[in-house]
Amino acid sequence: MTAVNNSETSNFSVSSHTLFVCKTCASVWQDGKRLGESGGEKLLNQLQDLAQDWELRDLFPIQQVECMSACNRSCVVAFAAQGKITYLFGDLAVDDSASAVLECAHQYYSKSDGLLPWSERPEALKKGVLARIPAIPSLNPKSQI
Repeated sequence: MTAVNNSETSNFSVSSHTLFVCKTCASVWQDGKRLGESGGEKLLNQLQDLAQDWELRDLFPIQQVECMSACNRSCVVAFAAQGKITYLFGDLAVDDSASAVLECAHQYYSKSDGLLPWSERPEALKKGVLARIPAIPSLNPKSQI
């Protein structure tokens, strides 16, 4: 059993890391309906296949997302974890970036703050940062007195 998570509504555990993947990225539309498999679905499937042998498969689940609102910069993924910077990456090539995404996710996992310096990222994720969202500070009830 692996932690590859295909649900769109799974619980986000406080200590877990999550790799979000937009499944509607790079879709072809006709008359308001999506045709065939989207680029996001292809990327998601590639990530899920590679994750079967990934050492972090049980610690860093992959969660599909219906839309991440970066349609002009698809394909899009995000790394998120409690207490860490959240990254949103776009402009990912459908056929060439799955292994780079998992490599970068491993780097993200190993950093206590999630900071991914440009020079340390795989080539496929050097240019596509769409957002770097600061971590939400942990709430300490005593510090609010």
